[in-house]
Amino acid sequence: MLRYVLALVTILTIGVHAQETSVSKAPDHSASDLAAALAFEIQPVGGMPGGWGGGPSGTIFADDKVVHGGRWSARIERHPDSSNKFSTITKSIPVNFSGKTVELRGFLRTEDVSDFVGLWMREDGDAGALEFDNMQTRQLKGTTEWKEYAITLPVNSEAKQLVFGVLVAGTGKAWADDLQLLVDGKPVWDAPRFERPTTVLDRDHEFDGGSAINISELSKVQIGNLATLGRVWGFLKYYHPKVTSGERNWDYDLFRVLPKILAAPDREGANAALPHWVKSLGEIAPCNPCAELKEKDLYFPPDLNWLADTTLLGSDLSKTLRLVRDNRLLDKQFYVSMVVDVHNPSFDHELGYDNLKLPDAGVQLLALYRFWNIIEYWSPYRDIVGEDWAGVLTEFIPRIAFAKTSDAYQRELLALLTKAHDGHANMWSSLQARPPVGKCQIPVTVRFVENQPVIGGFPASDPGSVADLKLGDVITELDGVAVSKLTEEWAPYYSTSNQAARLRDFGRYLTRGECGDAVVGVRRGAENLKVTAKRVSLAINDYSPGTHDLPGPAFRLLSKDVAYLKLSSVKDADAKDYVQKAAGTKGMIIDIRNYPSSFMVFALGSLLVRSETPFATFTEGDLSNPGAFHWGEIESLKPEQPHYSGKVVILVDETSMSQAEYTAMAFRIAPGAVVVGSTTSGADGNVSPVPLPGGLHAMISGIGVFYPDKTPTQQVGIVPNVKVTPTIAGIRAGRDEVLEEALHQILGRQVSAAEVERMVKE
Repeated sequence: MLRYVLALVTILTIGVHAQETSVSKAPDHSASDLAAALAFEIQPVGGMPGGWGGGPSGTIFADDKVVHGGRWSARIERHPDSSNKFSTITKSIPVNFSGKTVELRGFLRTEDVSDFVGLWMREDGDAGALEFDNMQTRQLKGTTEWKEYAITLPVNSEAKQLVFGVLVAGTGKAWADDLQLLVDGKPVWDAPRFERPTTVLDRDHEFDGGSAINISELSKVQIGNLATLGRVWGFLKYYHPKVTSGERNWDYDLFRVLPKILAAPDREGANAALPHWVKSLGEIAPCNPCAELKEKDLYFPPDLNWLADTTLLGSDLSKTLRLVRDNRLLDKQFYVSMVVDVHNPSFDHELGYDNLKLPDAGVQLLALYRFWNIIEYWSPYRDIVGEDWAGVLTEFIPRIAFAKTSDAYQRELLALLTKAHDGHANMWSSLQARPPVGKCQIPVTVRFVENQPVIGGFPASDPGSVADLKLGDVITELDGVAVSKLTEEWAPYYSTSNQAARLRDFGRYLTRGECGDAVVGVRRGAENLKVTAKRVSLAINDYSPGTHDLPGPAFRLLSKDVAYLKLSSVKDADAKDYVQKAAGTKGMIIDIRNYPSSFMVFALGSLLVRSETPFATFTEGDLSNPGAFHWGEIESLKPEQPHYSGKVVILVDETSMSQAEYTAMAFRIAPGAVVVGSTTSGADGNVSPVPLPGGLHAMISGIGVFYPDKTPTQQVGIVPNVKVTPTIAGIRAGRDEVLEEALHQILGRQVSAAEVERMVKE
């Protein structure tokens, strides 16, 4: 069973959503209009395919020279200076059809594509993306002739909009033509129509224009009362039957009660208002059957002891809330469900309020309450947050409520997410607001080595902008400010699970800033120098964490005795072919200093074991008992042929995150396998997207991932059997010291840097 969602796919989903500044929407499924658009036979508009949107500008074209059929095709053309990491053509239609599957088919042709090309399709509901595919795992790249491809999604019952198109990531050209959109094998316009049942969100419009909450100052009493309200609001959201059954627009109910809490003169006044508010929802009927918290396989229970705290709540409110707790409904939730098979939470019906004008203190408090309670009730790692979580709520009430600009609001939310100490708990939609800000970067790769930021490469095509910098330079200052001071100021906004991941992210964004010249202080050996470099426009929205693997093909033989496989460009369909090519070697190096391009856990892992072997177990949330997590099933690898019998050496470092870590967990159970490298990012578990007001997109880890003996991976990461970290001297010499140790593990002897260089070049 597939138990792992691709985090990078989720990130790219957000990226596609974020750049849809121009999305073509079809008013209906008329055969003539939609069929013509799918075939790209509508007259182009401004040089772009008629009936389509997309972007960024200057990368999408209608083409009448290279076509598969008819007069026109769509061409996506990207160059090194093109904006963003990828370009898409985009169309959207309402999901007012029924069926089991929706399929997008079409012909694609490629020319010198560096990353990948894909058809893509996404189903959106109230809370954003519900289903998504973009062909990323198929690694369609390079130059290919016309060929038909297809992607299929299950029709999600919560979906309201179907968004689809073609994308190109990286550089190169691709053409698309003669697309088809099918439901259960028939054209979408022939699919049965249905009228979607309305929910309370469709009927309650009182605060569509904003919360109408204005806050100019907050007393200590008011902050305390707002903190209590936030906890009570979140508890009722997941426990009160009127809310869990979908009878209340709980965001708007917050806006209705907020004025009373803000006006309360003291704690007693606020606590007196809350029971009336709760009782206004209706009588709590005795449950039949009642939900029960089963002790079997319980990892940790809900943290609900505060319900009995009459000092905090007063006796009336405490009694009311405990009555709600004791009469909760069985498996009934409106604002959350569990993803089929995977069992991470899906935060349904959470509106993003993309078009609300900020600042809006009420809406901003809603964002705080929403995320705080999602961690409180649905984070599998709540027990290792390491913060006084109730204190975090109190701390951020004035910080978020008083944020006066969109960027300030986003930075405060980034700081809030950081308090969860979850490497997945980031706001990928808001990294442009995280310091350092600016549209340009010095075109160098920076990696923290020996806890110092070191220049590790020059990926840009403009060497003149960095002519005075050298490989292995240690950056000590930027524009006169010490790096240590900068990173200390930035740290509160970098959400990671551990220090290795934080330093990885610091390195990646360290040189970002305003375009133009920058003065860089460097240490080069015993010398301290100040040189000038130029910040240039880069694809700073590239969310991938980078790689430290070898350039070139996914698989190669470094020698007759050593096979090498990097997972950043593998295809799961080729797993058996990789093993057959490695047959007869003494060992295979599996490089996971990257993010896997394809889900290889079972496709390759099953070829590395001799008998069924467990490698992971999970914890999962409980819809009947929000806040509780239970131990789930144990995942195992079952042997398949062809079996690889050589030694397996797995390479990891701080770029190994999420699915990469899960993959390393699986492969290390191969007989005699050795993990070589350094601390990984410690962010494991299927991601669950979290929409936040303002059209923002966050995520959390949705399930807990542990070794079969229940040893944790979150925050800890994958602990290497042999710890090897790069050195500054090694960077200057162009050495890969981790790879050198991997060769030592396989060959049983020390391998010189010169010998490694010869192997890599051959």
